[in-house]
Amino acid sequence: MAFVLSLLMALVLVSYGPGGSLGCYLSRRLMLDARENLRLLDRMNRLSPHSCLQDRKDFGLPQEMVEGDQLQKDQAFSVLYEMLQQTFNLFRTERPSAAWNTTLLEQLHTGLQQQLEDLDTCRGLVMGEKDSELGKMDPIMTVKKYFQGIHDYLQEKEYSDCAWEIVRVEMMRALTSSTTLQKRLTKMGGDLNSP
Repeated sequence: MAFVLSLLMALVLVSYGPGGSLGCYLSRRLMLDARENLRLLDRMNRLSPHSCLQDRKDFGLPQEMVEGDQLQKDQAFSVLYEMLQQTFNLFRTERPSAAWNTTLLEQLHTGLQQQLEDLDTCRGLVMGEKDSELGKMDPIMTVKKYFQGIHDYLQEKEYSDCAWEIVRVEMMRALTSSTTLQKRLTKMGGDLNSP
């Protein structure tokens, strides 16, 4: 019960913007969580990069889409949310590398979940009635296709430690790009209520 109350209080506090009105503002905490998740991924490295060179693969990170200026605010928000959700799912549902420290892996799960919860408070306001339409848009489909390629690669490599190392490095690239997208959203106007 205390956890639920704490969670509700946290959601209310995150939702209040300047001036005390209920709104959706990208918080500094979201950026801090993103940096912490990158640090955790970096600390999860257990293999020498040279030992996995034969397993390298270009997954086709849609970097120009994520870091470029072609997305509108609602599209950029949807892409950011989808990238974080897919990253969370990847590390939560796939067979994680036995070489990884389970404490770091759990901290990464928690950090990604926190970012998603922070964004979730804004999701309805940003997407509103466009939710079903945005789920089918090309940028979201591009992100899903990118992550499907990663899932396929892990399965093809039988979830080997080297395959997971390659994916860990790729997720660092993806999360760095998502951090760039978060910064862009903040510059577009941290208040996600405005068009």
